[in-house]
Amino acid sequence: MQQWTRDEWEQTIASERRTAFYLYTPMCGTCAVATKMMDVIEQLLPTLPIGKANLNYMEQVAYDYEIESVPCLLIAQDGKVTEKVYAFQSVPHLYELLKK
Repeated sequence: MQQWTRDEWEQTIASERRTAFYLYTPMCGTCAVATKMMDVIEQLLPTLPIGKANLNYMEQVAYDYEIESVPCLLIAQDGKVTEKVYAFQSVPHLYELLKK
């Protein structure tokens, strides 16, 4: 996953049918596990644009999307955020959410 800025996220939402944005913080233990899961998902869904960002540097994104905790996965469809995932549960669960 590439690190995205807010502008890159918004450009991707506008240009892609479906995309995901993974938000984390580096000191979060749950985020470390979720990052490994997202790395697997990226390999399973190579055509899906997935970016990531350290939420500590994305205060306005946290405010605008009402992020409640990390890790958080924003899933966008046709230019709009349709889901916010906080409970990553498992790779198969994430795969099914993103494959839709």
